[in-house]
Amino acid sequence: MIQVKSPAPHFEAKALVGKDIKDVKLTDYLSKGKSKGKWVVLFFYPLDFTFVCPTEIKGFAHEYAEFKKRGAEVIGCSIDSQHVHKAWSQAKDGIGELPFPLLADITKTIARDYGVLLENDGFALRGTFIIDPDGILQYMVVHNTNVGRSTEETVRVLDALQAGGLCPVNWQKGQKLL
Repeated sequence: MIQVKSPAPHFEAKALVGKDIKDVKLTDYLSKGKSKGKWVVLFFYPLDFTFVCPTEIKGFAHEYAEFKKRGAEVIGCSIDSQHVHKAWSQAKDGIGELPFPLLADITKTIARDYGVLLENDGFALRGTFIIDPDGILQYMVVHNTNVGRSTEETVRVLDALQAGGLCPVNWQKGQKLL
Protein backbone atom coordinates (compact mmCIF):
# COMPACT_ATOMS: atom_id res chain seq x y z
CA MET A 1 0.00 0.00 0.00
CA ILE A 2 1.33 3.43 -0.89
CA GLN A 3 2.07 5.66 2.09
CA VAL A 4 3.59 9.06 2.80
CA LYS A 5 7.23 8.79 3.98
CA SER A 6 7.74 5.67 1.85
CA PRO A 7 9.50 5.37 -1.49
CA ALA A 8 7.23 6.49 -4.32
CA PRO A 9 6.33 3.70 -6.74
CA HIS A 10 8.59 3.76 -9.79
CA PHE A 11 6.99 4.46 -13.14
CA GLU A 12 8.16 4.36 -16.72
CA ALA A 13 5.84 5.09 -19.64
CA LYS A 14 5.38 6.77 -22.98
CA ALA A 15 4.34 10.39 -22.60
CA LEU A 16 3.35 13.39 -24.62
CA VAL A 17 6.15 15.90 -24.02
CA GLY A 18 5.43 19.13 -25.87
CA LYS A 19 4.58 17.91 -29.37
CA ASP A 20 6.63 14.72 -29.14
CA ILE A 21 6.19 11.21 -27.75
CA LYS A 22 9.01 10.27 -25.38
CA ASP A 23 9.83 7.76 -22.67
CA VAL A 24 9.51 9.25 -19.18
CA LYS A 25 10.45 7.62 -15.90
CA LEU A 26 10.48 8.80 -12.31
CA THR A 27 14.21 8.25 -11.96
CA ASP A 28 14.82 10.86 -14.69
CA TYR A 29 13.99 13.50 -12.05
CA LEU A 30 15.48 12.13 -8.84
CA SER A 31 18.89 12.51 -7.18
CA LYS A 32 21.65 10.51 -8.82
CA GLY A 33 24.95 10.34 -6.99
CA LYS A 34 26.19 13.91 -6.63
CA SER A 35 23.49 15.24 -8.97
CA LYS A 36 20.72 17.12 -7.17
CA GLY A 37 17.29 15.85 -8.10
CA LYS A 38 14.01 17.67 -8.44
CA TRP A 39 10.76 17.53 -6.60
CA VAL A 40 8.03 15.83 -8.62
CA VAL A 41 4.37 16.79 -8.58
CA LEU A 42 2.55 13.84 -10.10
CA PHE A 43 -1.16 14.26 -10.72
CA PHE A 44 -3.69 11.77 -11.99
CA TYR A 45 -6.87 12.69 -13.80
CA PRO A 46 -9.62 10.37 -15.06
CA LEU A 47 -9.73 10.75 -18.85
CA ASP A 48 -8.85 12.93 -21.82
CA PHE A 49 -11.66 14.74 -23.66
CA THR A 50 -13.77 15.21 -20.51
CA PHE A 51 -15.09 18.22 -18.62
CA VAL A 52 -13.21 18.90 -15.37
CA CYS A 53 -9.88 17.40 -16.49
CA PRO A 54 -8.90 20.13 -18.95
CA THR A 55 -9.50 22.80 -16.30
CA GLU A 56 -7.03 21.04 -14.00
CA ILE A 57 -4.43 20.42 -16.69
CA LYS A 58 -4.61 24.07 -17.76
CA GLY A 59 -4.38 25.03 -14.08
CA PHE A 60 -1.15 23.08 -13.66
CA ALA A 61 0.16 24.67 -16.88
CA HIS A 62 -0.75 28.11 -15.53
CA GLU A 63 1.15 27.43 -12.26
CA TYR A 64 4.05 25.66 -13.98
CA ALA A 65 6.47 28.58 -13.57
CA GLU A 66 5.76 28.58 -9.82
CA PHE A 67 6.60 24.88 -9.59
CA LYS A 68 9.80 25.41 -11.60
CA LYS A 69 10.87 28.24 -9.25
CA ARG A 70 10.69 25.68 -6.45
CA GLY A 71 12.79 23.07 -8.25
CA ALA A 72 9.78 20.91 -9.05
CA GLU A 73 8.65 19.16 -12.19
CA VAL A 74 5.00 18.50 -12.94
CA ILE A 75 3.84 15.25 -14.56
CA GLY A 76 0.23 14.46 -15.47
CA CYS A 77 -1.11 10.93 -15.91
CA SER A 78 -4.25 9.25 -17.19
CA ILE A 79 -5.11 5.84 -18.58
CA ASP A 80 -5.31 7.24 -22.11
CA SER A 81 -2.60 6.46 -24.68
CA GLN A 82 0.08 8.92 -25.75
CA HIS A 83 -1.72 9.16 -29.11
CA VAL A 84 -4.97 10.20 -27.46
CA HIS A 85 -3.03 12.79 -25.41
CA LYS A 86 -1.54 14.14 -28.65
CA ALA A 87 -4.90 14.26 -30.40
CA TRP A 88 -6.39 16.11 -27.41
CA SER A 89 -3.55 18.63 -27.39
CA GLN A 90 -4.08 19.32 -31.10
CA ALA A 91 -7.89 19.38 -31.09
CA LYS A 92 -9.65 22.68 -31.82
CA ASP A 93 -10.88 23.06 -28.24
CA GLY A 94 -8.20 20.83 -26.76
CA ILE A 95 -5.61 21.46 -24.07
CA GLY A 96 -2.90 22.78 -26.39
CA GLU A 97 0.82 22.21 -25.96
CA LEU A 98 1.79 21.72 -22.32
CA PRO A 99 5.04 22.57 -20.51
CA PHE A 100 5.03 19.18 -18.73
CA PRO A 101 4.64 15.52 -19.75
CA LEU A 102 1.35 13.61 -19.83
CA LEU A 103 2.02 9.95 -19.07
CA ALA A 104 0.14 7.29 -20.98
CA ASP A 105 -0.90 4.66 -18.44
CA ILE A 106 -2.80 2.37 -20.80
CA THR A 107 -1.92 -0.70 -18.73
CA LYS A 108 -3.26 1.12 -15.65
CA THR A 109 -0.19 0.00 -13.71
CA ILE A 110 0.84 3.46 -12.55
CA ALA A 111 -2.66 4.38 -11.36
CA ARG A 112 -2.91 1.02 -9.59
CA ASP A 113 0.53 1.43 -7.97
CA TYR A 114 -0.45 4.87 -6.66
CA GLY A 115 -3.79 3.59 -5.33
CA VAL A 116 -6.02 5.81 -7.49
CA LEU A 117 -7.39 3.30 -10.01
CA LEU A 118 -11.11 2.66 -9.89
CA GLU A 119 -10.89 -0.97 -11.00
CA ASN A 120 -14.58 -1.33 -11.93
CA ASP A 121 -14.65 1.94 -13.89
CA GLY A 122 -11.24 1.51 -15.51
CA PHE A 123 -9.92 5.01 -14.83
CA ALA A 124 -8.23 6.98 -12.05
CA LEU A 125 -9.52 9.21 -9.31
CA ARG A 126 -8.01 12.67 -9.02
CA GLY A 127 -4.79 12.10 -7.11
CA THR A 128 -1.95 14.51 -6.39
CA PHE A 129 1.41 13.26 -5.13
CA ILE A 130 4.51 15.24 -4.18
CA ILE A 131 7.75 13.25 -4.30
CA ASP A 132 11.00 14.66 -2.92
CA PRO A 133 14.31 14.57 -4.84
CA ASP A 134 15.27 11.32 -3.10
CA GLY A 135 12.12 9.55 -4.33
CA ILE A 136 10.22 9.65 -1.03
CA LEU A 137 6.51 10.36 -1.15
CA GLN A 138 5.90 13.46 0.98
CA TYR A 139 2.27 14.30 0.19
CA MET A 140 -0.78 12.65 -1.28
CA VAL A 141 -4.39 13.63 -1.67
CA VAL A 142 -7.04 11.73 -3.57
CA HIS A 143 -10.59 12.78 -4.21
CA ASN A 144 -13.60 12.01 -6.32
CA THR A 145 -13.74 12.69 -10.05
CA ASN A 146 -16.40 15.40 -9.92
CA VAL A 147 -14.30 17.99 -8.04
CA GLY A 148 -11.23 19.70 -9.50
CA ARG A 149 -8.23 20.26 -7.27
CA SER A 150 -6.52 23.53 -6.35
CA THR A 151 -3.15 23.98 -8.03
CA GLU A 152 -2.51 26.95 -5.73
CA GLU A 153 -2.89 24.63 -2.74
CA THR A 154 -0.44 22.20 -4.31
CA VAL A 155 2.11 25.04 -4.63
CA ARG A 156 1.44 26.02 -0.99
CA VAL A 157 2.01 22.45 0.20
CA LEU A 158 5.24 22.23 -1.81
CA ASP A 159 6.40 25.46 -0.12
CA ALA A 160 5.55 23.99 3.28
CA LEU A 161 7.40 20.74 2.56
CA GLN A 162 10.45 22.70 1.45
CA ALA A 163 10.32 25.07 4.46
CA GLY A 164 12.10 22.59 6.69
CA GLY A 165 10.01 23.01 9.81
CA LEU A 166 6.58 22.80 11.36
CA CYS A 167 3.97 24.73 9.37
CA PRO A 168 0.72 25.68 11.14
CA VAL A 169 -2.71 25.74 9.53
CA ASN A 170 -2.98 27.95 6.43
CA TRP A 171 0.77 28.61 6.53
CA GLN A 172 2.06 30.63 3.58
CA LYS A 173 5.60 31.01 2.27
CA GLY A 174 7.44 33.71 4.25
CA GLN A 175 5.48 33.17 7.46
CA LYS A 176 7.12 31.95 10.65
CA LEU A 177 7.43 28.26 11.34
CA LEU A 178 6.47 26.77 14.69
